[in-house]
Amino acid sequence: MTKKHFTREVFRLRKNITFFYQERERVEKLKYFEKKYFSAGFHYIAGIDEVGRGALAGPVVAAAVIIENIDSFFLSHLRDSKKLNKVKRENLFEIIRTKAFGIGIGVVGSEIIDKINIAQATFLAMKRAIMNLKHYPDYILVDAFKIPYLHIPQDNLVKGEDKSVSIAAASVIAKVYRDHLMYDFHKKYPFYQFRQNVGYGTNQHIMAIKKYGICPLHRKTFKSVANDSDKNQDFIKQERLYEY
Repeated sequence: MTKKHFTREVFRLRKNITFFYQERERVEKLKYFEKKYFSAGFHYIAGIDEVGRGALAGPVVAAAVIIENIDSFFLSHLRDSKKLNKVKRENLFEIIRTKAFGIGIGVVGSEIIDKINIAQATFLAMKRAIMNLKHYPDYILVDAFKIPYLHIPQDNLVKGEDKSVSIAAASVIAKVYRDHLMYDFHKKYPFYQFRQNVGYGTNQHIMAIKKYGICPLHRKTFKSVANDSDKNQDFIKQERLYEY
């Protein structure tokens, strides 16, 4: 190894060590609320987050994550899923599944969203996520919202993904789980490019709605969708032509 290469390697190692310690410090700060409520005598503290509220198509998905051994828990790069690229989200998703004490997922489809509105559908998804945990939580940390009619003490943290390690984990689980659902829907409804936009209102998606009308996944009560909902029969005809 030349002196130049040796210097580069030393610099790389120093950079990695610095990053590791910074990540340790950052993740420890994310444990503040979990440690606070563990110290208060709670045992199963679940972080809850949702994804898909603003989409034009597809379900709203919530995830609840319980981390039991909070003192020893460390996961580099864990943060709000919106601040992560696809590869890191997918990797973290798999690691969280192995490290978390419990994971619950709640899904509410577009038909129910249209019936009860997106806010109520979000609360329903969160409640379903809690019910799908293998251990019922005795305290919950929720990103931004207060879940109504829930007989569990809760703390509602604005920008909770940046303040709670379990909410950050829940944001990754919910995002990746919903993305995979939309990838599968893309196979059935390829016109809308759900693999790229995962149901959100990109220009390409809105143009597809204007051209083909809507499919059963679209939320008819959302403004950008409602304007073209009368084209639904045209879409069904197009879909049949595509399938055959």
